Amino acid sequence: MAWTNRVGGVMIYLDYAAATPVDDSVLDTFYQVTKKYYANPNSSHKLGIDSKKLMDDTTLEISNLLHVSEEEIIYTSGASEANNLAIKGVAERYKNRGKHILISALEHNSIVASATYLMENGYEVEIIPVTHDGYIDITSLKQMLRSDTILVSITSVDSELGIKQPIEEIGLLLKDYPNCIFHTDSSQAFGKVNINYQNVDLVTITPHKFYGLQGIGILIKKKEISLKPQIHGGKSVSVFRSGTPDLASIVAAGIAIKKALANVEERYNYVLALNEKIKDSLKNYPKIHINSTVNSIPYTINFSIKGVKALDIQNKLEKKGIFVSTKTSCCPIMTPSKIVYALTKDKGLSSSSIRVSLSHLTTLEEVDSFLNSIDDIYKEYEANGKI
Repeated sequence: MAWTNRVGGVMIYLDYAAATPVDDSVLDTFYQVTKKYYANPNSSHKLGIDSKKLMDDTTLEISNLLHVSEEEIIYTSGASEANNLAIKGVAERYKNRGKHILISALEHNSIVASATYLMENGYEVEIIPVTHDGYIDITSLKQMLRSDTILVSITSVDSELGIKQPIEEIGLLLKDYPNCIFHTDSSQAFGKVNINYQNVDLVTITPHKFYGLQGIGILIKKKEISLKPQIHGGKSVSVFRSGTPDLASIVAAGIAIKKALANVEERYNYVLALNEKIKDSLKNYPKIHINSTVNSIPYTINFSIKGVKALDIQNKLEKKGIFVSTKTSCCPIMTPSKIVYALTKDKGLSSSSIRVSLSHLTTLEEVDSFLNSIDDIYKEYEANGKI
């Protein structure tokens, strides 16, 4: 997605994994609902009742789109809150069953930080390793599962390498462990790839990853699963999460979900062609290593220029009007990518990793501009003897 800055230069956005631009119809819906339905949906007067009806109608529509029941939808302030509620909520509710938790080595910081909090409070957390191609090591997972394992959390698609995990296979495996609850963060998968979540207990999604608004997330929770609320204050939309419902964001989220699910295959094939063009070009440079694997979805390309700090590459691209990430935006800026290191076990590659994330809005011209800029940057490093 290109636009013009204040001095007339063209800017190219290739950081869609961090956040996407809001779809016009989503933003218009948010505006219209904000102006018309400003009453609290929990109020007992007519305006409140009208607002609650719109909220209930929207929740029903979302539940139909997601093939779940209305009571299985919990609205949150975003994916981080949804992940915190899933991890802490399960651990604290089911601690009588055990205190053993497994998470993958590719999880978002909101999962890792929640697990760290639990470790500080007497829980045992282990990291499931990945294979050379980034898949969860199923053999290791089987060996690590115990009778007191109460939770497994494995991302559907990680935020830096874009590796799509075998969620269906893992879900089937965990069915043999009735005391173990399965959570997946689908923030980077929803609207991009189709995954069967039939055997998953908790799923996190967030609209700002698929052209919705920032500030709202959804935790899908199977009816038979209970959670210890992390925000207290009485029943709101759900007994598991208190707070005045953000009606406009909820209705806008419904629009974003509907639009995202309507175009998955078409958008996937378009982005795949762009992905292949970029990777085919990057393979021509001896000092460029593509960190993404055969299991990475086409929306994400992660690569390193060996011997060059990631921030240096990012800054040079930004000067050319091209915006990419060095890693997921929730991580400290100056640190290596823990996700790239978990896969490669190479500190150099994890310190120089660049994430390019694509969209159906990305044009071929933007990709050509990016590749020309990489060529210029690479040759500059080469001429200066830095690679």
